Order: sequence, then structure tokens, then C-alpha cells
Amino acid sequence: MLIRPATEADIQPICDLVNGFADQNLMLHRTPEQVRRALGDFLVAEEDGRVMGCGYIAYLGPDLVELRSLAVQPALHGRGVGGKIVDALVEMARRRGLRQICALTLAPQFFQRQGFRVVDRWAISPKIWSECVYCPKFHVCDEVAVLKELGDDGKD
Repeated sequence: MLIRPATEADIQPICDLVNGFADQNLMLHRTPEQVRRALGDFLVAEEDGRVMGCGYIAYLGPDLVELRSLAVQPALHGRGVGGKIVDALVEMARRRGLRQICALTLAPQFFQRQGFRVVDRWAISPKIWSECVYCPKFHVCDEVAVLKELGDDGKD
């Protein structure tokens, strides 16, 4: 499994993957235009030329990014693909000089295994809520906020 930066050719496969989960109210839908605008911040997991997983980081402030649209083909759940994507996105954020990475998730245990800690959602930048108003569960949000501090020495 290769984790690599997304390209133009990956836009529709990313949308198809993410929107399959969004149709189940597990994440937000993404349009091709939204993916194209964030393409430089997207990574994909590729196997045999096919996109098997994806995720990206969205800037919320000078030191903080949010991990968004983390999705893995259902047949590969539990095989470490999501963890590899998270690791690569954390490393991308660290290389860019960021100090924190957060996420809103229905699977906090997954993120805790990746070194994140559960935090009060209101403690994270208000910009994290900029997309929440588009979520069908906005008024009854069941997502948990997680945060990871990125150390200067490459250790978290």
C-alpha cells in the first residue's frame, strides 16, 4: 500500500469513497470542486492503481490543522490503512511547522491509538465548526473532538 499526495486523477475516486460514508451520515459530502481546492493537502492510499483510502488536513489557524475526510474502503477496515494515512498526515503537518492536529470523529478509540487525546470540543479553534453547519447532525452532534500535539523534535 502506497501513501502518496493526491492528484487530479484521484478527485473522483476520493469523492466516491468519502461520499459513500457521507451517505451513511458518517462524514460530510465532498464535491469535486472542494477536493480540487484542497488537493495539495490530500493524501491517498493506493493499491494496484486504485484509491483505497484518503484524508486531508485543513488549516484552522497558524499552528492548528484539522484532519478531515479520513476514509478507507470497507474491505480494508482493520488492516492499518487508516493508521498509515493518519501517520502520513501528522508527518505532513509536522513538516509544515504546525503544532497541533485535531479531528472530529465517531471513532475516538482509533485516534487515541494514533496518539490523539480526547478534548472538549469547545477548546478547539472556532474555525473547526465552519463546516459543521452543513452537517445533518449539527444540532445533535455525536462526534468527539481529539487533538494531538506535534513536538518540535519529531516526537509527540
